[in-house]
Amino acid sequence: MIALLIALFIGIILFEVPGLVKKKMWRELAAFWLYLSIGMALSIPQVLGVQLPNPTKAIEALFKPVSELLK
Repeated sequence: MIALLIALFIGIILFEVPGLVKKKMWRELAAFWLYLSIGMALSIPQVLGVQLPNPTKAIEALFKPVSELLK
């Protein structure tokens, strides 16, 4: 399964990057790499069965004091 996921990411890279480089879209290429890296960093552990933390908990912890002040 991990090999299939990596092959999918390689396919996306081979499909998208040459056009961005050819058109000299450097900012878009940087954004592409950023989002692709985030996607890989989140999907590979999930495929391996690693339990990832829920981002909602962090958002709640961040905004709970603010909501208490507004009451």
